Amino acid sequence: MKSIHQKHAILQSLESLDPGQTEKVLAYIKDLLYAPLDEASRQQLKREGLREIRQALGKGRKLTAAF
Repeated sequence: MKSIHQKHAILQSLESLDPGQTEKVLAYIKDLLYAPLDEASRQQLKREGLREIRQALGKGRKLTAAF
């Protein structure tokens, strides 16, 4: 159930962004998903990406990494 709540929180955060910001976040996520890297590099890149997204949202909410 926690995973569903986290996904809902992410969707709400995206909805609060203006269209330009939303497109930038989604493009960044797509780049993370499709980058040709080995598994260790991919996990590190995802962690850094999620950290940057949390900082960009800057609303004091803490999202915990699921990996």
